[in-house]
Amino acid sequence: GRTPSRACAPTATNERAGRGAPMTRRIEEAAYLLHSTPYRETSLIVDLFTRAHGRIAAVAKGAKRPHSSLRAALLQFQPLKVSYTGRNELRTLTAAEWAGGSIAPRGDALLCAFYLNELLVRLLPREDPHPALFDRYAQTLDELAAGGTVDEVLRRFEWTLLRETGYAPDLGHDTEHRPIVAALRYRWQPAAGFVATEPDAAHDARSVLVDGSTLSGLQEGRFDSASSRAQAKYLTRAILSHCLDGASLNTRQILIDLQKL
Repeated sequence: GRTPSRACAPTATNERAGRGAPMTRRIEEAAYLLHSTPYRETSLIVDLFTRAHGRIAAVAKGAKRPHSSLRAALLQFQPLKVSYTGRNELRTLTAAEWAGGSIAPRGDALLCAFYLNELLVRLLPREDPHPALFDRYAQTLDELAAGGTVDEVLRRFEWTLLRETGYAPDLGHDTEHRPIVAALRYRWQPAAGFVATEPDAAHDARSVLVDGSTLSGLQEGRFDSASSRAQAKYLTRAILSHCLDGASLNTRQILIDLQKL
């Protein structure tokens, strides 16, 4: 995985806007741009995923002007070093520059990268720092750009996100607190966990069934067979759908249509 450079470690400085003006705290740290929307005639509101402060919203003043330094730097899927001020829900972005050392995903991998961003925007609250998730996001972008196996790369990111946000069910124990057994089959029960089932038990057509070996593999981030990959995909879709209250993800639907997710 990637570790942030010392230059991208979060720092805070105090600046005085003018004589007699109150001190303003300026934050500098590593970030990625998740999304941006136009704001007034020449500015943008940017949704940034920062390592030390999580998701923040900031106004990038003048970023739509042709010669703006912010416009040149604010690219998705590129590691950034950003500076911003303010304590309100909407900060002010004062600087952004490319941190280097990364190649952006292309082709189908680029669409997968947009999927990562949509997941973060939908599931990650603002001002909720998750350094481990930030590092996994950076590593996932690198793996996608390098041509890594898409479904495995995405599963590892999704489960890091689910764990970090508290949505992940316990992959090591069933609902009776017994250790998961590789040779058994389990039914996922929303908000409860995994229930051991009998091999010949009847199940509702909507039941999500998964082998214990698949759960163990998910916990370790490995996928030993096509069957385990398929089960992991089906299970993860169901859990994410539950977290999103059934709302669909635009990028996921496109990826499903392309049979990539």
